[in-house]
Amino acid sequence: MSVWIGGIFLKEEGGYEIVLRSLAHYKKRLRTIGESPELKEAAAMFAPILQSQAQKRFPMVVEAEKKIKQILQNSIPLQSLEQDLEILEKALECRQADIEKAQDTGKDYFMKLLGDLQEATKDLSQIKNALVKIKQYSD
Repeated sequence: MSVWIGGIFLKEEGGYEIVLRSLAHYKKRLRTIGESPELKEAAAMFAPILQSQAQKRFPMVVEAEKKIKQILQNSIPLQSLEQDLEILEKALECRQADIEKAQDTGKDYFMKLLGDLQEATKDLSQIKNALVKIKQYSD
């Protein structure tokens, strides 16, 4: 039987904290996608597609957040979160990329999205660790 190491990381090693911060960040990013410098620089025909995708993804992020909170309260099994791994990864990757963009470009959009950049920068090593752990399984 395969054991999901990511679940152990999330629940027993405190990994839920960085994942919940990343999910909250991802929701902000999806809600403000129209203000994103990348979207403004993209061809006009891609903007509606990206905005549509953001609208579709938002409820998935909310659901993943809800599941993590239910898991922490032991009201649903940990394995129920495995179907949301893609969303967890996207949220972590989004936060990581936005921190790096804020550091590299200093653009207001990213600075406002992150709030305190020094505090957000501390998340980078945790994000990398979380991305490795949530993908891990053992026999």
